[in-house]
Amino acid sequence: MTRRQTWAVAACLTAMHLAAFRADWLAPYGYADQHREFPYAPPTPIHWAGIRPFVYGLAPEDDGYRVDATRRYPVQFLSRGRLFGAAEPGVIFLLGTDGDGRDVFSRVLYGARVSLAAGLLAALLSLGIGCMLGTVAGFFGGWVDQLLMRGSELFMALPWLYLLLAVRAFLPLHIGSLQAFFLVVAIIGGVGWVRPARLIRGVVLSQRERPFVLAARGFGAGPAYLIRRHILPFTWGITLTQATVLIPQYILAEVTLSFLGLGVAEPVPSWGNMLSEARQYHVLTGHPWLLAPGIAAVPALLGYLLLAEALSSRKFKNMTN
Repeated sequence: MTRRQTWAVAACLTAMHLAAFRADWLAPYGYADQHREFPYAPPTPIHWAGIRPFVYGLAPEDDGYRVDATRRYPVQFLSRGRLFGAAEPGVIFLLGTDGDGRDVFSRVLYGARVSLAAGLLAALLSLGIGCMLGTVAGFFGGWVDQLLMRGSELFMALPWLYLLLAVRAFLPLHIGSLQAFFLVVAIIGGVGWVRPARLIRGVVLSQRERPFVLAARGFGAGPAYLIRRHILPFTWGITLTQATVLIPQYILAEVTLSFLGLGVAEPVPSWGNMLSEARQYHVLTGHPWLLAPGIAAVPALLGYLLLAEALSSRKFKNMTN
């Protein structure tokens, strides 16, 4: 990827995270707002009268919904504390509704908060543990290095997918959404520290033998000063690259756990628990817009993977030059 393409990918990821952060303003409805008279309503088409958009009325029928072209409701902007919405009693469902009449577009935005935040926080946890243990192992060596590295090998040998499911299944199911969120973050973030720890250890092993580090040690510099001043700055490249690799993995892990009913529970949306409604074949075939959370996850995962590839390629070029 060129530098311009890398910046474009980073800008798209930033825009996606900002949209999730401001979901309460961008979404036309709250994530728990129900329109009981409109379960499984199809996406609402937007029409134009000159330069002003509007939507037609929607009337339930026995076999679905009928568009009532005799009723027009203008699309209002910056109204009721939200970016847009239809004038009441009109409704606007850009991606349709689910079985409870909740706007899927709004819930996708709110669900992005949970899934993206889980990926970011879990990656931060893994990198924090990995950076600490990798630095300690590489700098002090000896039995400390042997103990930590042998422990990491044991950690890597465990079947973590099944262990994650087993640990979460044995924990209380009836807990608050915030508790469930941090529990998921702790579980998925606490198992991914091995790879960054081993990579950072390799960097520390190389840097601790550099002449300027040996000179600072000879002048009486202590381990804390040497690590903070002369060694840690050389680990930021590895840490950043690993972050772009781990974040999409952890987003996918949160989606998987929530899809299986082991993550954040309703009514708080995440991309995973929203997709769980599409598991039923008749629901999926009749209402394909329920796949919107899965489609929304694709650009986030792809963007991070492209960013990781770009950073890895740039680092390889710097090493060979």
